[in-house]
Amino acid sequence: MTVPDDTGMRTLYPFLYSGGAGAGALLADAARSAAEKTAEIAELRALLAGRHGEALLDCARRLAEAFRAGGRLLTFGNGGSSTDALAVARLFACPPPPARPLPAISLPHDVATLTALSNDVGFEVVFARRLAALGRRGDIALGLSTSGGSRNLLRAFEEAAGRGMVTVGLAGYDGGAMAEAGTVRHLFVVPSSSVHRIQEAQTTLYHVLWELTRRALEGDL
Repeated sequence: MTVPDDTGMRTLYPFLYSGGAGAGALLADAARSAAEKTAEIAELRALLAGRHGEALLDCARRLAEAFRAGGRLLTFGNGGSSTDALAVARLFACPPPPARPLPAISLPHDVATLTALSNDVGFEVVFARRLAALGRRGDIALGLSTSGGSRNLLRAFEEAAGRGMVTVGLAGYDGGAMAEAGTVRHLFVVPSSSVHRIQEAQTTLYHVLWELTRRALEGDL
């Protein structure tokens, strides 16, 4: 049985479109696909450790300084990256014990404000306007994007940099416009063209950043 492809799913799950394959062949293809993806993300994470290790240490020390001075973490992103923005904020604000909770806010999850700004002003300003209202010198603005080209993130980083905030960005591909803007002081690029692998690697990056920041606050870095 061949599954019709009218949604562009063939490139994601080619084993479903092989035609006439039995259950055993499908399961073998699924296992092979899972193994290939696991190997790919493991290789990518190893690459990031070498590429961003020192930069993560520097960023963590800077974040620790900001938190010691009363700074807060403000996170943002679109789509799946908005979910990651919430995960970052929760990780810092509600960490596993005995880690110290730190002040953190996920901007995309104030739905009323986000939809009001989108409707009344424009989607490009939804994060910049929130940073203008909430951000203070010494706060931390952390944005996530798979492409690095989200215009509302670029506007947000411009606003944050202008306010003297610590700017941290996570991007994919070659960093896109985020790498060229000059407004992201600490930028961590995942060199992949797969959205799935980028987001998986970004999850690793922000967990490592949290752990290093926690250690810096405790005087271990």
